[in-house]
Amino acid sequence: MEVLQNKLDYKFNNVKLLENALNHSSYANEVRGGVTSNERLEFLGDSVLSVIVASYLFENFKSIPEGELTKLRASLVCEKSLCAFSREIGLGDFLHLGKGEEKGGGRERDSILADAFEAVLAAIYLDGGMDEAKRFVLRFVLPELQHRDDEVFKDYKTALQEIIQRNPEESVTYHLTGESGPDHDKIFEVEVHLNSNTIGKGKGKSKKQAEQMAAKEALKLMGAEI
Repeated sequence: MEVLQNKLDYKFNNVKLLENALNHSSYANEVRGGVTSNERLEFLGDSVLSVIVASYLFENFKSIPEGELTKLRASLVCEKSLCAFSREIGLGDFLHLGKGEEKGGGRERDSILADAFEAVLAAIYLDGGMDEAKRFVLRFVLPELQHRDDEVFKDYKTALQEIIQRNPEESVTYHLTGESGPDHDKIFEVEVHLNSNTIGKGKGKSKKQAEQMAAKEALKLMGAEI
């Protein structure tokens, strides 16, 4: 358990919580004798994960509308992301699996790894509270958010440019119109102009984000599908 705790960067007060988080149902069904699976912890971990990620997105991506926040959160807590997080710390090596699941390659099964990540998160939450759970989750989520930043916003400026290029005499420019907030948490305001006319405004935590939000507004004004 000590090796795994080092990988988790968390020392359990009650290590039995971690042991329970590693018990797949196939193992619990074979061993019995009071051994419980990680399914209840998985249930709790799913909710804790959603709250942590939703709260972080709400506080740090204030310019993004609700619909996009929902999509971004879903992409961060989906099976694909969670099993990738599990593999990052080699969680599969520590799972307790039944013989059949072991032979069937359960340690590499995406669904099992994703569920185990949620169970371990719940164990950390029960043992150390929300602050420790948040620290654990953000260790994985923050790099993923930085990696996806371009993906989240890339479409709007490109889509607008493609529309405008149909008329060679037209040109689009972006103008920074304002900044507010402290240096570590600035909000930028941008207008997008078609020739000399303002066709969209946007705000964001970077100039790039603000430009993308302005382009999105312009696309809506044009009735474009986005």
